[in-house]
Amino acid sequence: MHELSLLEQLRDLAVEQALAHGGGRIVAITLRIGSLAGVEAEALHFAHAVVMAGSLAEGSTLQIEAVAASWFCQICDQEFSGNGGDPTCPSCGAISRQLRHGRELELISLELATEPLRDP
Repeated sequence: MHELSLLEQLRDLAVEQALAHGGGRIVAITLRIGSLAGVEAEALHFAHAVVMAGSLAEGSTLQIEAVAASWFCQICDQEFSGNGGDPTCPSCGAISRQLRHGRELELISLELATEPLRDP
């Protein structure tokens, strides 16, 4: 399951960014994931607590913004959504080669606790 390695990389990036911005416990992590990114949001949620354990992100929530696939039709000069990943323009029937959205996999935001870290 490549979602575990993605979460490990996310954890490392989130902790790095939290420390770079004054430290503090990470309360929430928000990701943007496209429908064609090849990532299972349910698997990310399932493994989140385990991967974040023992880090600044332990106990954090994982929020996911889903992005539907959309293409651009050059013939019609319009963008359209691709139901189920279908790149066929609903107006003219042409197959689009210009995917506009749907492959996103982005860390959008971190919410940090306001209290500073305490030394052990």
